[in-house]
Amino acid sequence: MRTTLDRVRHAISFELIGLALVTPLGAWAFHMPMGDIGAVAIVSATIATIWNYLFNLGFDHLLLAIKGSVRKSLPVRVAHSVLFEVGLLAVLMPFIAWYLGVSLLQALLMDASFAGFYMAYAFVFNLAYDRVYPVQERPAKA
Repeated sequence: MRTTLDRVRHAISFELIGLALVTPLGAWAFHMPMGDIGAVAIVSATIATIWNYLFNLGFDHLLLAIKGSVRKSLPVRVAHSVLFEVGLLAVLMPFIAWYLGVSLLQALLMDASFAGFYMAYAFVFNLAYDRVYPVQERPAKA
């Protein structure tokens, strides 16, 4: 299992790099001011950072209970990314609609676009993070 400090480093670095990528891309793709997309991105990143910590902690505990290890196969990594984004989508869609003054359908499309970006980004980021900061395996508790 990862330490609390490692989980904090993971969540913060994930969000900062993601913000640097998604804000200009979102402003360009949706023809909206970078300030508006930036505000949505910052609020979303704050919520996502909290969700990231809680989701990954729960996911790792579940993996440890089921498999006795936190090692993630390719299918588990895909499931991890999809489940993370679906949970985040449910929270962020109403906020995006309200803040940007768009319909829920438009917010869904925008959020789905952000989620698609972040699913691919999360997959690559987590793969790289696990290689740079490998998990130290410990035997499962009996």
